[in-house]
Amino acid sequence: MRDTECKIVNRGKTALAFVVLIGVLSFFADFAYEGARSVTGPFLGLLGASAVIISSVGGLGELLGYGLRLVSGPVAERTGEYWRIAIFGYILQLTCVPLLSFAHSWPSAAILILLERTGRAVRNPPRDAMLSFAAKEMGYGWGFGLHEALDQCGALVGPLVVAAVLAAHRSYNVAFGVLVIPVAVVFSLLTLARVLYPKPEDFEAEVLDAGEADLPRIFWIYLVGAALVAAGFADFSLIAYHVQRSVPLQQTLIPIFYSVAMAASGSGSLCFGRLFDRFGVVVLLPLTILSAAFAPCVFYGGFWATLAGVAVWGLGMGVHESIIPAAVSRMVARTRRPSAYGIFTGFYGIAWFLGSVVIGLLYARNLGAVVAFCVATHLAALPIFIWVASRVGATRANAS
Repeated sequence: MRDTECKIVNRGKTALAFVVLIGVLSFFADFAYEGARSVTGPFLGLLGASAVIISSVGGLGELLGYGLRLVSGPVAERTGEYWRIAIFGYILQLTCVPLLSFAHSWPSAAILILLERTGRAVRNPPRDAMLSFAAKEMGYGWGFGLHEALDQCGALVGPLVVAAVLAAHRSYNVAFGVLVIPVAVVFSLLTLARVLYPKPEDFEAEVLDAGEADLPRIFWIYLVGAALVAAGFADFSLIAYHVQRSVPLQQTLIPIFYSVAMAASGSGSLCFGRLFDRFGVVVLLPLTILSAAFAPCVFYGGFWATLAGVAVWGLGMGVHESIIPAAVSRMVARTRRPSAYGIFTGFYGIAWFLGSVVIGLLYARNLGAVVAFCVATHLAALPIFIWVASRVGATRANAS
């Protein structure tokens, strides 16, 4: 009996070490690509791209970054090559970041930006599947929340470092070149993780029952609710554009606002991850109501109300992105998770893209319509989350 308990404790410690290692890896990955993404808009403009081109590249990049997960998830599931697919995605994504320093025309920069988003789409479903195997040992909410917190810390630090380099050297080429350092750290940590944990699926031993071959109905219903929330989140580029026009701010404060959002996102992921393990999907109810408040604060508020709205926006985005894989892990059998993550986040991203298009069109016509759309889509998701919360306790994963 004591030997069994020792094995469980040791497996839990090993699983935690794996989650932390992947979290640190994600910190440096976000350091690199979020640092680059924070300035790709003005960089494309400097190279001669128009506002339409910049907006189109950004929108297409997000569509690729989410939509292609509909392919990469099932491929990872069918082949079982979690590490190989994830490593390929990381290499494709992060190699493009420092290469931006060699881009001398907007088409070449745009290609690298789109390839970076493609790499992210390739590596996320198998990475999330591997995290889910380890997260079961400590609680899905805490495991994914811890990873998201480390991830968002990188998203906070990267843009600030790039801003500091630009302030010192006033050169995008130097700023992109500096990002080769976190990229090299990511590749080193990938090698270490691959060697230390060659089969993360061993963290969660499970036999697939015959009735679990298909993705359950509750998964699809939950996807509808999450898609509604995603459609109601305005993209930060539009928020920054609005804030710059309507609130008297120095241009340098916009990255600070973004950092506040990332800080709220990371800390919220830790807090709500713990609450998710204790209370389940029901924690999404107050979170969704709170996150709906971002729109009136951002689009109607003054300086402090806008800053609060940006923080609420970051909290909602980060927590939803950490609870999504945690909740899916409870609903879906282990062997189906790569496809489940690919399908779920793929449709989540498509809904976000379509919602952003609608919000952009409404913004040009009526600011009140923007706020109404954002609030309405969030609130429309509440009945779905209530239904899911009342039934997820009966799923296979909760029963275990």
